[in-house]
Amino acid sequence: MKNLPFVTVVLPIRNETAHIERSLGAVLAQDYPQDRLEVIVADGMSTDGTRDMIRFYQATHPNLRMVDNTGGIVPTGLNAAIQQARGEIIVRVDGHTEIAPDYVRQCVAEIQRTGADNVGGKMTAVCEGAFGEAVAEATSSPFGVGGARFHYSDREEWVDTVYMGAWPREVFDRIGLFDEELVRNQDDEFNYRLLEHGGRILLSPEIKSLYTPRDNLRALWRQYFQYGYWKVRVMQKHAGQMRARQFAPPAFVAALLGSAALALFSAPGRVLLALVSGAYGLASLAASVWMARKAGWHHLPLLPVVFGTLHLSYGLGFLVGLAEFRDRWSDKSNTYQGSEVRDQSLGAASER
Repeated sequence: MKNLPFVTVVLPIRNETAHIERSLGAVLAQDYPQDRLEVIVADGMSTDGTRDMIRFYQATHPNLRMVDNTGGIVPTGLNAAIQQARGEIIVRVDGHTEIAPDYVRQCVAEIQRTGADNVGGKMTAVCEGAFGEAVAEATSSPFGVGGARFHYSDREEWVDTVYMGAWPREVFDRIGLFDEELVRNQDDEFNYRLLEHGGRILLSPEIKSLYTPRDNLRALWRQYFQYGYWKVRVMQKHAGQMRARQFAPPAFVAALLGSAALALFSAPGRVLLALVSGAYGLASLAASVWMARKAGWHHLPLLPVVFGTLHLSYGLGFLVGLAEFRDRWSDKSNTYQGSEVRDQSLGAASER
């Protein structure tokens, strides 16, 4: 037991009274030796009683600490916690996630077994209510979220990004902390930066957790709009790491808007609009039927609505981001803890 690495679990949260009991409770119930584990909650100055709940847990868990995340967003919280962490391995857990009792142990085991620079498991989405269940199904399918393997893969493989993540501490010493410019997609940016520096990222079926997605239309739209919006900055910083799947929603939305504009003035435009919207409608219906056959036919009416929300919000967010960040293609700096770090030449990455 004394040879096990000391581990720090970091949780960036804000106003999570609805989920903190399950998420933090699961972290504190890990089967990893408690004298080799610390938990740091980076709270974004919650106003809903989350801080009181954390203090309640602190009374019986001396290895639990809370730090203030005055920035109020995920990357500033992660960085605040990591900078105070004592662990040889850093494990990230999110507020909407309930990790398995052996989660930390499996993360440590996979890092030690493979020498990976980041490990993570499948993001198994679960939710209550008709709309929430449809969201869970849609975000676990290739049609809904593209080819990101952690959404649905059940096999071990080397990938370009994983859900949450666990890293040897030296990874942060080598490539820096999370980019605080990115309200969303900071994990993608960090993983792309890691790959560019010669790192390896492992998806393992042994690392298990349950994720609770957004369970209403407005929250889901806002979340995926932000994903698309901030993906533009990730692309500007790491163009070589982008995949074709990430351009499908903005291409669809651009085609839809363009054909809709033409339809106002010409018959060919109306035909084009019918073709674009009809093709997507058929694809969405086919994907919905395929998902409903496995998950239950009661999901069928809502699945096309959820698919449309995911794709339209992400695609529109991406297009808005292109306009908003149109003058920043040469700005590849990574900003954290009040400092900007310019990407250095990656030629020496293979020397490590």
